[in-house]
Amino acid sequence: MEESPITDAMLGRRVPTRPCDNAPRVWRQAARRPGRRAEPLRVAEVRDLAGFNALEAEWNALVTRVDDQVFYRHEFVRCWLEHFASGATLRILTARNALGGLVAVLGLQEQEGHQYGVPVRQLLSLTNKHSCRFDLLAEEPKQASAAFLSHLMGDPDWDVLRLSDVPEDGAAWALMHAARGAGMPWGAWPSARSPYLPLPSTVEAWTKGRSNAKPLRRRRRRLEEKGRVEVERVSGSEGLEARLEEAFALEQSGWKAQQGTAIAQAEHRRGFYTSLARMAADRGWLGLYFLRLDSRPIAFQYGLEYGDRYLAMKPGYDESLGEVSPGHLLTESLLQDFIGKGLKELDLLGDDAPYKREWTREVRQHHWLFIYRDTLVGQALQRSKFRWAPVAKRMVGRWVRRR
Repeated sequence: MEESPITDAMLGRRVPTRPCDNAPRVWRQAARRPGRRAEPLRVAEVRDLAGFNALEAEWNALVTRVDDQVFYRHEFVRCWLEHFASGATLRILTARNALGGLVAVLGLQEQEGHQYGVPVRQLLSLTNKHSCRFDLLAEEPKQASAAFLSHLMGDPDWDVLRLSDVPEDGAAWALMHAARGAGMPWGAWPSARSPYLPLPSTVEAWTKGRSNAKPLRRRRRRLEEKGRVEVERVSGSEGLEARLEEAFALEQSGWKAQQGTAIAQAEHRRGFYTSLARMAADRGWLGLYFLRLDSRPIAFQYGLEYGDRYLAMKPGYDESLGEVSPGHLLTESLLQDFIGKGLKELDLLGDDAPYKREWTREVRQHHWLFIYRDTLVGQALQRSKFRWAPVAKRMVGRWVRRR
């Protein structure tokens, strides 16, 4: 992720009586709205997998109530933990109301790191680039944020809290308001701009006005001249292992292998996507699609169908057939299938890319959120990241352009 500040107003200035000017509008409005006095929450930490696993039913019930996305569900987080952070020191914050009900969760891990060569004690969200998005799960985000920050302020063993890939309308922005109100240094960086396509109710409505419809018709005819073209959807467990191996091999045959980012090139990536597919198949969420030429896979899309969305997590195609755009031809077929099933959105996830923009102009902005302890170390870390480093980068850029 390229680190470049949003605006000067996103710096951690201490103005406790005013909400963040550039935070999403929903939280600016919430910050101004007076509310009734809330009962205090009881905050506790879960520090091991056994405690995390014991939360499954309550965790998923909370997700369903506040923001029902598959990336926030207990099963998804557990799968991620098993393959990307099996030895992590967990610091999962939970908040319960007076009746003992789980009303908020913030999934964190403790990790030693460095910022510009300086050792830093970090509290990090349970995420990486395979997590797609992250957020605070809370019935009342303002109240939960105040309770969680109050709890963390009593712990001297951390310097920075970092939450990765929080959507622009995410509940975690309430943590930023709470930090600002408490006079804590903070900041935010833009991260993934994830394209998404709202789906109409009919294929005819989607087809009308499409700029790439004619080029794709020509490419499909050219592909059909080479042999029999079929689309296959894998949604269950039968034959799943063999289909996953086909997908992983196809992905590794292209440019991703050269960069070392193909799923099959790392055991933890292979394990994660295999376990996730098994879990999703058991729950009816799997949507693994193939475009086949005479039974040979020439493109695939690994994704999850959850609620009224299709979440496109991993694509791949045979680069030797690039002139007929097999990946786009598969996407065209998928969209027809999604609309026919009544789905409302294709979420292309990840970073913005030209091939995604062939389908939509809509993007969902995400951010990395940082909160620092209000100590000399925390203040210095915040200034170095959000003031000194950006200024130095701009100065170097000007010097390079003048050469």
